[in-house]
Amino acid sequence: MSGALDGVKVVDLTTVLMGPFATQQLGDMGADVIKVEPPSGDTSRNVGATRHRGMASGFLHCNRNKRAIVLDLKQAAGRDALLRLVAQADVLVYNVRPQAMARLRLTYADVAAVNSRIIYVGMFGYGQRGPYAAKPAYDDLIQGAVGIPSLVARVGDGVPRYVPVTMIDRTVGTAAVGQIAAALYRREKTGIGQSIEVPMFETMVPFVLGEHMAGQSYEPPLGPMGYSRLLARERTPFPTQDGYVCALIYTDSHWRSFFKELGQPERFDNDPRMADIGTRTAHIGDLYGMVADIMRTRSTAQWLAFFDKADIPAMRLNDLDSLYHDPHLEAVGYYETLEHPSEGLVHQLGHASTWSESPPSTRRLAPRLGEHSVEVLKEAGYGDDEIAAMLANGVTATV
Repeated sequence: MSGALDGVKVVDLTTVLMGPFATQQLGDMGADVIKVEPPSGDTSRNVGATRHRGMASGFLHCNRNKRAIVLDLKQAAGRDALLRLVAQADVLVYNVRPQAMARLRLTYADVAAVNSRIIYVGMFGYGQRGPYAAKPAYDDLIQGAVGIPSLVARVGDGVPRYVPVTMIDRTVGTAAVGQIAAALYRREKTGIGQSIEVPMFETMVPFVLGEHMAGQSYEPPLGPMGYSRLLARERTPFPTQDGYVCALIYTDSHWRSFFKELGQPERFDNDPRMADIGTRTAHIGDLYGMVADIMRTRSTAQWLAFFDKADIPAMRLNDLDSLYHDPHLEAVGYYETLEHPSEGLVHQLGHASTWSESPPSTRRLAPRLGEHSVEVLKEAGYGDDEIAAMLANGVTATV
C-alpha cells in the first residue's frame, strides 16, 4: 500500500533531532523526503554508537524514509540547486533560526517566488514577535524555559534536573507534523501555500500550564498555581516487596474497588477524604502515602494481578532493558530488524499507529551522506556535466 502522503515531496533542511524526527514521520506516511545536508553532514550522524563514521544510532532513528543530497547553500550554485528542488516540492522544513535563513536568502518570500504553493515550515526556539526571537534553543533550554526542572526539584530533592529524554524535540516535531498535514489539506482546497512557524517555547507552555495554572486561570485568582496531584511527592511508582508498580487509583470506582479487593470496603465510605475527586486531590499526598504502605506488603506480580482483577490502571515499572524486551512490544511486532546497505543488520523502532488503508511503513533506511545527490539533481533537471562541475567545486558530494 502507498502511504497517506504518497506524492508529497518534502525538502528537508533540518538537522539533529526535532526537525528530522518530524520529517521522518512525514516519510513514514509516504512523503518523498529529500534531506539536504551541508558537506560536513548533519551533526547527529555521529551521535551514539556507530559501526561507521556518519551513521551513528542517533541518526539511524530519525532519518529513515529519506533520500540524502549534499548542497553547500553558502555557494550560489548550491542555493540555486535548492530552489530548483523547491520548485518541484510541496513542503520545505527548516529548524535553524529565521535569521539564518535570511542570511542564506531563503526566506518565505524568496522560496514562494519560485513556488507559490509551497508550505514553508520553520521549527525554532521562540516566536518571532517577542524579545527571545533571535535566541538559540535546544531541548534542555526549553525544558528550563517552561519550568520542567523546577517542577522536578519541587517533587524531588530540591535540585532542578532535566527530564532524561529529549521530550521537547520530539513533542514539537510531532506538533509540526500535524500542522504540515493541515496546511497541505487546506492547500488542496484553496491552492494557496503559506508560511508556518512552530516555536518550541510556546508549543510546550500548555504542557505545563494546562494543569498548573489552576487557580490563576481566573480573574481575580481563585488560588495559587500548581496541580496538587501532579506535585505530590508521594506520586511515584509504588514500591512492592520485590520491585515497583505504577498504579493510578483515580476515580470513585477505582478507590471503591481498591478497598473492596483488600477486604475493607467500608474504608471508602467511612473516610471523609474519599468524598469526591476534589477532596481526594486536596489530600492526595496522604492518600498516596497510605497506598504506598499497603503495597509494600505484596510482590509486584501479586499487585499486578490485584489491579487487573479490580480494573484499576496499573503497569510494571520498566527500565531501558525491560522496555526494549517488553512482551507487549514483542507481541505486536513493534521492532523491525532490517538489513542496511552499509551498516548491516539494524533494529528499527516501529510505527505506533495502525491504519486500515495507507499505513506508515519503512521503505528505506537512513541514507549515507550524499547517497542520493546525483539522483536528486538529475530529477531536478541537471545534466551530467553540470553535476560533475558541482562535484568538482564542492557544491555537492556523493558516496
